[in-house]
Amino acid sequence: MSASQPTQTETEGDPDATDRFDAARERFDRIDREITRQMNRLGIPVLRVALGIVFIWFGGLKVVGGSPAAELVAATVYVVPAEVFVPILGVWEVLIGLCLLYRPLIRVGILLLFLQMPGTFLPVVLLPEVVFVTFPHELTVEGQYIIKNLVIIGAALVVGGTVREDAGEAGPEDATEPVRTDVNDAVRANGDETVREADDETVREDAEEIVREDAEEIVREDAKE
Repeated sequence: MSASQPTQTETEGDPDATDRFDAARERFDRIDREITRQMNRLGIPVLRVALGIVFIWFGGLKVVGGSPAAELVAATVYVVPAEVFVPILGVWEVLIGLCLLYRPLIRVGILLLFLQMPGTFLPVVLLPEVVFVTFPHELTVEGQYIIKNLVIIGAALVVGGTVREDAGEAGPEDATEPVRTDVNDAVRANGDETVREADDETVREDAEEIVREDAEEIVREDAKE
C-alpha cells in the first residue's frame, strides 16, 4: 500500500468526510421529502383526472361505433342487440368520466363506476375461451383488457376515499398528518430523542412551512371554486 493512501481506519475517522456525508444525506432527505410531498399533493387529483379521461375516451368510442371492445361486449350481453347496448354502455362510461372530472359529482361517478365494474368481468365466466389462452394464468389480449379493470377499481377506491376532503370535511387527524410525517422523518434522520418533542428549531420551521403551504393551497382552491 502506498504511503500516500489513507488507511481504512483513517478514512472512517475523518471528521470532514463524516460531515460531508451527513450534509449530503440531509440534502437528499430534504429533496426526497419535498418530492414526496408534491407527489402526495398532486397524486390523487392526477389520478382522478386520468380516470375521467379514460372513461370519457373509451365510452366515447362506444358511442360513435369505434370501440375495439364492442364485439366482446356484444358477445357477452347477447340478449340485448349490440347496436342498442353498446352505445348505452358508452354513454354510461362518459357519464362516469364527467362526474369524476367535476368534483361535486365524484360520489355519483364512483357509484356509476362500481355498478358497471361487475359487468366488465362477465366474459371471464361466460366466455373463458376468449379471455384465456391457458386457464387460469395465460391471458389473451381481451383477457388483459378485462383484468386491468382491477387497477381501475383500486384507483376508484383511492379517489372515493377523498370525497369528504373535497367537501371540506377532513378531520383534525387528516389536517395534521403532513406535519406529523415531517417530524417523524426528522426523528429518523436525526436520531435525537429530543426531536420527538419537536424542540429542534429546524423541525419546527419545516412543520410551519408545510402548514403555511397547505393553508395557501386551500385558499387557492377556495378561490377557484
